[in-house]
Amino acid sequence: MEAAAHYRRLERLYHRANVQELFNGSSIRISHSKSELTLPVASKYFHGANAIHGAVYFKLLDDAAYFAVASVVQDVFIVTSSFQLNLLRPVAGGTLKAVGTLRSISKSLFVAEATLYNERGKEVAFGTGQFMRTTQPLESLEGYAD
Repeated sequence: MEAAAHYRRLERLYHRANVQELFNGSSIRISHSKSELTLPVASKYFHGANAIHGAVYFKLLDDAAYFAVASVVQDVFIVTSSFQLNLLRPVAGGTLKAVGTLRSISKSLFVAEATLYNERGKEVAFGTGQFMRTTQPLESLEGYAD
């Protein structure tokens, strides 16, 4: 399959995942070994001190790193096996942008990193994840194949 078609299918898979109902307005753009996601900040993502909950930081960073890896895997679904998250500053408004980059490929493990930026381009969090292949064909996934 042509790489660009694979990227568009992955983007469709991202948007059709049930969890995306919680993250209205998010967008994703995938290219070779890289992905970029955006999410408008909404109060529904806030913890008790009125800033973005760490779970939202994790989701954006994990997704960005994940899809950077997925961009180079065209046969099977991959999964996150571990993720190290570093929170740098709170966010209470604007739009967040996560940028993921594939760092390393070995026989059974992929490593990717992601950085999360606020609307002024200031880094607010970063993380590194390890990802591994499953045996589930991408073509079997609703959203990817259709």
